[in-house]
Amino acid sequence: MGLLDYYRQFEGMSEEEVNEGLRKQAAERRRKALTRVETLDLSVTTWPELPNPRIVSAITFVARSGLHRYPHPGSPDLRKELAQRHGVEPDRLILGNGAAELLSAATRALIEPDQQLLTPWPSYPLYPIMARRARGRATSVSGGVDALLEAARGQDVRAIALASPNDPTGELIHASELRRLLEGLPDGVAVLLDESLVEFADAQPMNASLALLEQNPRLLVFRSFSKAWGLAGLRIGYALGGPGSEDLLAELEPDLGVSEIAQAGALEALRTCSELIDRRVRSIWQERPRLAEALRERHFEVTDSQANFLWAAPPSLQGAELAARLARAGVLVAAGDALGAPRHVRIAVHSRAVTERLLDAVDKALWAKM
Repeated sequence: MGLLDYYRQFEGMSEEEVNEGLRKQAAERRRKALTRVETLDLSVTTWPELPNPRIVSAITFVARSGLHRYPHPGSPDLRKELAQRHGVEPDRLILGNGAAELLSAATRALIEPDQQLLTPWPSYPLYPIMARRARGRATSVSGGVDALLEAARGQDVRAIALASPNDPTGELIHASELRRLLEGLPDGVAVLLDESLVEFADAQPMNASLALLEQNPRLLVFRSFSKAWGLAGLRIGYALGGPGSEDLLAELEPDLGVSEIAQAGALEALRTCSELIDRRVRSIWQERPRLAEALRERHFEVTDSQANFLWAAPPSLQGAELAARLARAGVLVAAGDALGAPRHVRIAVHSRAVTERLLDAVDKALWAKM
């Protein structure tokens, strides 16, 4: 309708009639807006909420005052803050543009062409890519620590990449099992422990693995601000090592460091948002078992998880089919096909209200006609 046609529709109508019609149109627009349901994305592992305003303010200040400068080499303030928090010397901690970048750098530093990187199965899809980029080979292993120890005795094994909690299963490798792995490995095999999701685990203290660094120079631990901290867009993570790891860690550090914006956001988060993160984590601790139990009541196979998601196989559908049906209801989950587990889906855990909406969509999806 053109502008002239819009006004012609009111010819011959009283002011009261015109206003009544406009009120009805406005009411209809409000009704449609209220009935519109936003898509619920449970396919990702990052925190779904916007960052705290204090973090945004810190980033904004640095952006206005320092974008014309190169970042401080070595990120001294942030490194010192993290080192104090974890009880390590600052030269045994480095920062990078996300834990993934540091894991890739460690793989390139450790693996020679045609050497092997062992990974559990299923696990984070980045690990085989890291091995290929280092011109090595990734070997997937099922069966836990015993299977990894057996495979590590093979020829040309140089490193093991472990995620704990594991993505996509959510399984945690306990400190006692990690110690057993480290003690049983042949000389020259390193362990790259990816703890990007460790804040969500409640089965052991968050720094349980770090206590093993002192006696195990072959262990490197990688952590991230992308998950529980909700700062994935900043691309910042860090790696920690034991005594004697300083030279290797220095080799992994980005040549030009991490951006001033990323440093400022992470530092502000550490200094002012720890209580907020604790509340987030506790909310996951409370909701995770409730969702797992509800899915098991619906005959799903659900792996015990220490992450902010569940790895589940529906009773009568392939994972991709369930994901497609849920998507039609506006709920997104990650199908397991890409990981070679077509029966499964990975479902993020959020709030009680989100769980209720998910379960309602699951019930309808299970009963839907083929």
